[in-house]
Formats: sequence, structure tokens, C-alpha cells
Amino acid sequence: MPLVSPKEMFQKAYAGGYAIGAFNVNNMEIIQGIMEAGKAENAPLILQVSAGARKYAGQIYIMKLMEAALQLADLPVVLHLDHGPNFELCRDVIDGGFTSVMYDGSHLPYEENIAETKKVVAYAHARGVWVEAELGRLAGVEEDVHSDEHIYTDPDQAKDFVTRTGCDSLAIAIGTSHGAYKFKGEAKLDFDRLEKVSTLLPGVPIVLHGASSVPQEFVDMANKYGGNIPGARGVPEDLLRKAASMAVCKINIDTDIRLAMTATIRKHLVENPADFDPRQYLTPARNAVKEMVQRKIKNVLGCSGKA
Repeated sequence: MPLVSPKEMFQKAYAGGYAIGAFNVNNMEIIQGIMEAGKAENAPLILQVSAGARKYAGQIYIMKLMEAALQLADLPVVLHLDHGPNFELCRDVIDGGFTSVMYDGSHLPYEENIAETKKVVAYAHARGVWVEAELGRLAGVEEDVHSDEHIYTDPDQAKDFVTRTGCDSLAIAIGTSHGAYKFKGEAKLDFDRLEKVSTLLPGVPIVLHGASSVPQEFVDMANKYGGNIPGARGVPEDLLRKAASMAVCKINIDTDIRLAMTATIRKHLVENPADFDPRQYLTPARNAVKEMVQRKIKNVLGCSGKA
């Protein structure tokens, strides 16, 4: 099956009260683990590539890995650009075969964000490509995306933004954040704000960034075997499941995959100090990615069996 647009995925998710997982990819093992999980759960998938991942792996390698993955799993799969920083990168991945892009102008003044988003929308729509945009700002750090400030999305402004830009889906800020350190106090999401946004924008798919749960068993495993990530906390899975039952159709998950993979590698190398063949530690790491993605599909997204 060739790569698809997220349009039909999101229509079904919106009507069915579930969300599609958008999982960040950086290498072959991560792609394999995600695809194996999707196949096991018969679930639709969004594989997303950040600017940093594209620089690390190379766009041609990513496209060829996706070509191989799609030959081995008969699933609807979207290839998405995560946090596209400018028009030029959005243009290049569209021309290279991506079926969805996110242009992130959330750091810009409001009118400039609108103008730049419209430019990406015009180029993408002329080529049948979906556009996600962002309004509001998430605190935290993820690759080149960094903010010390959390600015919640204004619902009225969200309506104006979508109307004027023509974007297809909108990432909003309701309490999630990038990275592994999301909450110092009580974890909570602003569901009233989400409800108001969805009321003003009926049928528009909403996206949550920074939505990893940072499972504590993997934090503990990483720290036990030489890591140094004390106090890492994510978004509780029950809160994300509630958001998925509302207007949220896409939930981004990156940190949890990194954490599961790295903790598993750390454990393997400590317990097997003689191992130096990468296959010896990347095989269990790939399995950890698969198990984490399956967990998200079943417990958070609710999209098992929806392919």
C-alpha cells in the first residue's frame, strides 16, 4: 500500500472517538518497531520526521526505509514532517514524497504565523498534501524546538487562524510540553479549552504535541543502568485517552520511544559487557519500540483494529 493522506484517517478518528499515533522516526530499527506494532494491532500509523531526524538519516534513506516498510505491512501509513521550521523545508519534503507536513510558526507574531502558514498551505494543497499548523506554545525542549514559556491556545484566535490560513489540522497548547520533564506539580490538561476549540472548529482535527507519558519503569531502568534522568514525568495515559475521545485526532509520541529504546540498550550492555555487535543490543531495543507503540495504540489512542 502506498503512503496515504491523513484525511480519511482523521475523519474516522473524529467520528469514532479515538486518535492516531504520530511516532517520530530516526533509523531503521525505530521504523521496524513501529511498523511491527501497527501490523500486530491492525492500526493506522503516522510516522513523522523532524528536521533533525532528516538531517541525521537523510531524506533518501528515510524514503527508501519507508518503501521497504510499506511492502511488508498492508496498513494505511502517513509520512509527516514534524515541526517544519520554514517554507523551504516543507517544500522539499513535499517534493520528496511526504504526504503531510507541519509548519510550525508558533514562535512568530500572530499575523506573521498566518502569512507563512498560508504560503505552505498553498504549495501543499496544490500537490494534495495535508498541512498541520500550530497556535500557542509548548514549554520544554525537543531537538531545535525550545521554549521556556507555555502559552495556551486562545479558542477564538484558533478559529480565526484556521479560517484565514486554510490549514487542515491544528496543534494546540492545553498543558502538554516537549521533552521528558513535563510536570513539576499535578499533571493536568485544560479540557475546557479543548472543548471550546472543538466547538468553534467543528470537524477540524486537533493535534497534541509533547504527549509522551514517560513510563516510570523505563525511567527507573535507565537510571539503574547508568542513566541520569531523575524526576522525568510525562502526561498520564488516562488524560491522553480522554483527549483522544474528544476532538484530538493525532497524538505525537517521541520521548517514550527514545526512553524505551535507550533504557533497553543500557540494560543489555551492562548485563552483557562482552557484547559489541550492534545487532545484539539493537534487537531488544527494536522489540522495546514495538511493545511501547502497541501499548500506546491500545491504552492511549484507542485505534487498535482501525486500519
